[in-house]
Amino acid sequence: MSIECTGRRACATGAPAPGPLTTRTYPAGMTASPSPAPPRPGRTGRATVVVIGAGQAGLSAAYHLRRRGFVGLGPNDDGAAGVPDDAPGTFVVLDAETAPGGAWQHRWDSLTMSTVNHIHELPGDPVPPADPAAHANTLLPAYFADYEARFALPIRRPVRVRRVERIGEPGRARGFFVRTDGAPGTWRADFVVNATGTWTSPRWPSVPGMRSFRGRQLHTRDYVSKDEFAGQRVVIVGMGVSATQLLAEISTVADTLWVTRREPQWQDSAAPGALAESVRGVDERTRAGLPPGSVVGATGMHRSSWVREAETRGVLVRHPMFTAVEPDGVRMPDGSFEPADVILWATGFRPAIRHLAPLRLRTPAGGIRVAGGRALDEPRLFLLGYGPSQSTVGANRAGRDAVRAILADLAGPASG
Repeated sequence: MSIECTGRRACATGAPAPGPLTTRTYPAGMTASPSPAPPRPGRTGRATVVVIGAGQAGLSAAYHLRRRGFVGLGPNDDGAAGVPDDAPGTFVVLDAETAPGGAWQHRWDSLTMSTVNHIHELPGDPVPPADPAAHANTLLPAYFADYEARFALPIRRPVRVRRVERIGEPGRARGFFVRTDGAPGTWRADFVVNATGTWTSPRWPSVPGMRSFRGRQLHTRDYVSKDEFAGQRVVIVGMGVSATQLLAEISTVADTLWVTRREPQWQDSAAPGALAESVRGVDERTRAGLPPGSVVGATGMHRSSWVREAETRGVLVRHPMFTAVEPDGVRMPDGSFEPADVILWATGFRPAIRHLAPLRLRTPAGGIRVAGGRALDEPRLFLLGYGPSQSTVGANRAGRDAVRAILADLAGPASG
């Protein structure tokens, strides 16, 4: 079994000049101290806020931290000099990627600006006008890179966070140790803003016989191009936006079989208040410590342009989920056999939060209790892009709200 903007835009008037951050950048009127020596690998860095992840939510948090006067720690600054006068604190962003763009840089080439699902601008900087045929995996990472430079955000990459450990008692942490594979190897933080998204944590269902399959199995995140499936029989599993996009695409070069666990609930247009009601439902789940639900699953599936085109060609035919995988195909609920060369699991993602396991915040139901982006059982931890803030607009708001909450905590009697 095999499982597996061109250029930078000019800065706006008054914005920081683009370029790498080599020293601390201070708010207007502040005096910079000399840059400290480069951090030693065994040394512990110190920051008021450590942001983990530089996708939409992480950049939103970094923008609002910068905007509210927090000082970004440059590449040679481990925070040993402390917090400058009149600044609420310091911050750093740790990103496991090798380049800007978050998950966008890994999307398939055929995902264009006309087919991408609900892009929302980063705070303070609109997405540049683009040809609808432009590749999302080229234009959006360039937009993210320009944004990081425009606002001089202190992104360190590639730095993978291995563990986040509590300092103090559960529920009453005084801060956290953030263990990484970078230098310094450990950061001590008063607050952690986790914005790691889901792309690195694909959801693989468990179906009897999966390991016996002689063909190829892959997840949405492994998809590159329809051309790799030309002339083959491809079983596509899932009912989200990615599943229908890839079905429409692959079916132009291959014989496809589309299966889902539930009958799709098609919506020709969004019912008034449906999205808000769905977000409320996801929020209730996360407050209760249940695994975050899917907003799409609650609102239903919309008849996008590719869905209508696939219907016209007669390939958008849903079949019930198979009961088992066999060496050369899948066994259907009625006992019939469907041959397959490839099984494509378009089955979504889980929150990428394994590094938070030492905090022991998971409930028996499998989720973390979160409200307003804050972990209810560890209030100095914020989880952005988790639950109702999964969307790009939700991630922007969550970044802003997290920074407001951190400032309120720092100003309050419990901040010490």
